[in-house]
Amino acid sequence: MEHDRIICLDIETVPDRTLIPDWDEGKFPTKPIWHRIVAISFVEARIEYDEGLPEKYAVACCRSGGDADWDEQRLLSKFWQYFAECAPRVVTWNGKGFDLPVLRARAMVYDISAQSWYQRGTKWDSYMQRFAPDWHCDLMEQLSDYRACASMSLDDVALALGLPGKIGGHGSEVEAMVRRGEIDNVRAYCEGDCLNLFVLYVRWALLSGRINPAGHNASLQSLVECLESERDVRSHLGAFLDRWRATRRPTPMFVPCGERAANHQPC
Repeated sequence: MEHDRIICLDIETVPDRTLIPDWDEGKFPTKPIWHRIVAISFVEARIEYDEGLPEKYAVACCRSGGDADWDEQRLLSKFWQYFAECAPRVVTWNGKGFDLPVLRARAMVYDISAQSWYQRGTKWDSYMQRFAPDWHCDLMEQLSDYRACASMSLDDVALALGLPGKIGGHGSEVEAMVRRGEIDNVRAYCEGDCLNLFVLYVRWALLSGRINPAGHNASLQSLVECLESERDVRSHLGAFLDRWRATRRPTPMFVPCGERAANHQPC
C-alpha cells in the first residue's frame, strides 16, 4: 500500500476520574484506558515524489481535531473517520507505547470502529507491525533501536537540533489547564509538539536515506511557509517559527546539498 501523506500525531489527555476518582493530580496514569483524550493534533503533509528521486513532504496544515468544545467521543469519532478516509503514514514519539494504545482503547469505550488501523496491510507491513516504520514510525523507538539503548524524550532531541521543544506548557500541567477552561492553550501546546515532531522526522528521513538534502530543505521550507501564512491568526505558530529561526545550535534549518555542499551553503 502506498501512503499518500504523513501525519505527525500527538494527543493530550487527563485522568478519567470516572475510572480512577482518587488518582493524585499530576501523577501519570499507567494504563491507556485510564486516560481521557482532550486534544488530538497533527501536522499533515503530502508525500511527493520527483522522478527518480526520494520522497519529500509538502505541509498541508498544522491543526487540532474538531473544536475546543468537542467532547472525547466526538473527537475520537471524527479522528477515526478521517483516518479511514485517507492512507497516512503515522509518525509519533512513543506513539506505540502511549498515543495509539490510548486512541484505540478509548475508541472501544465508545463503540467507535478503528477498522482501518487493524485491517490495512499485510502480516509484515501494517500499522500493527512493530517493525514497519513506513506505516507507523515511532521516532523514539527508531532512535533507540527499539529500546536497545536508552530512550530519549522529544524535548531532548528537539533542543539538541535547535528546535524550540516544549512551548506553552507541559504534559503534567494539562489537567489543571483543562480545569481552568484553557483548552485552546492545550491544543496550541499539543500542536507545538507536532511541529517539533515533523522537523525531527524530516531530519531522521534524511539520516535514514528516505529523503535527500534537497527534499529535506523543500520539506522544511514548506513548513515555514505554512507557519508564516497562519501566524497572524494563530500566534503560537509564529512563536514556534521565531524561536526556531533564532537558534544557533547546531546548524541552520537547511542543510547543504549538491554543488553547494562543498561551501556549506543550503540548496
